[in-house]
Amino acid sequence: MAMKAELAPVAARDLLIIEYRGQRVVTTEQLAAGYGATEQMITNNFNRNKSRFVEGKHYFKLSGEDVEILRNSFRGVQISSKARSLTLWTERGAANHAKMLETDQAWGYHEDLVEFYFTQRDAIPLPVSRKELALMVIEAEERAEAAALENKTLSATVESLEKHFTKGMTIPAFCKALNGVNINKMMWWASERDWVFNEQRDPEKDPRWRVASYARDKYLTEDQTQITPHGKDAFTKFTPVLLEKGCHRLYQLYMKGELPMKKTWNGAYLHDKAIYTPEGR
Repeated sequence: MAMKAELAPVAARDLLIIEYRGQRVVTTEQLAAGYGATEQMITNNFNRNKSRFVEGKHYFKLSGEDVEILRNSFRGVQISSKARSLTLWTERGAANHAKMLETDQAWGYHEDLVEFYFTQRDAIPLPVSRKELALMVIEAEERAEAAALENKTLSATVESLEKHFTKGMTIPAFCKALNGVNINKMMWWASERDWVFNEQRDPEKDPRWRVASYARDKYLTEDQTQITPHGKDAFTKFTPVLLEKGCHRLYQLYMKGELPMKKTWNGAYLHDKAIYTPEGR
């Protein structure tokens, strides 16, 4: 005989979570709908097999004021306003009912309850032992020391660049001192990052690089040279040159591995110590 549920089943993963005395529980209505049974069938099976159920282990019985409190706390759960008592089933109680119904639907829904409802509890941090706490402190101190060393190294590099910065230095000239950088690609790389743009529209001719608005007076500026070719009109040649901040930024990007590198690069990030090593080291 086909079973007829009183409520449409709700997927186990979508059930409104009800917790009572530290355990997740389901109502008789939820259990009946999911198992493809009726509430009366669940109640009858319980009454006929009370020896298999232990209160507090398989179920909780609520009555009077406790039912009203639960009704007000979990408004998404269908609890009749006329109900004066209520049974809440634990994971073990739900398993007992699946065994007694012995249908594919009951077992299938029970498996979903175990996987998506009863076992999906919020993680509770485990106590930390003194040994684990000591190791955590040591690791934190090591990370702090490493960060301090990195900051010190970066400060020394910046100081070095400031001391040895040469006014009018171009991007390729600066990158000649950085091990492995492909200086032939640097201006095109700078173009892709909106540091410069090619004023030359003819692709057959050499590019005429100009400083883009994004990098102007931030990373780069322009040197202007008046050119007077023999027998031709004079014109102004613009050369993008680095500012100190531009040198710092290029070196940072180099250390992060973001500059174009030669195919023959040995994988080491080095700079010319004669130029970039701080004095006194």
